[in-house]
Amino acid sequence: MKKIFLFLIVCLLFVGCSKSSKDNIIENVTNKLANMDNYRLSGTLSISSNDDTYNYDIVVSHKEKDDYRVSITNKSNNHEQIILKSNDEVYVITC
Repeated sequence: MKKIFLFLIVCLLFVGCSKSSKDNIIENVTNKLANMDNYRLSGTLSISSNDDTYNYDIVVSHKEKDDYRVSITNKSNNHEQIILKSNDEVYVITC
């Protein structure tokens, strides 16, 4: 019991004595976001219509200025739709 208590105290000291403040963390994240040239996001979309619920996996990839890819996959039947945008062109692909 004493070992667990001592371990918890040591952990709290390390966490409480960190050099990063809230402002430093926000500034670091803001700088990283400003310097990013691409990103990838993923998530789940649920649509409820009357008694039916539709679930989709969504993946969004962005590269450079205006190039992006959106993938929408229906979880129940694995039907996938992809939207691609490159320069001035937009493509919709259904699989």
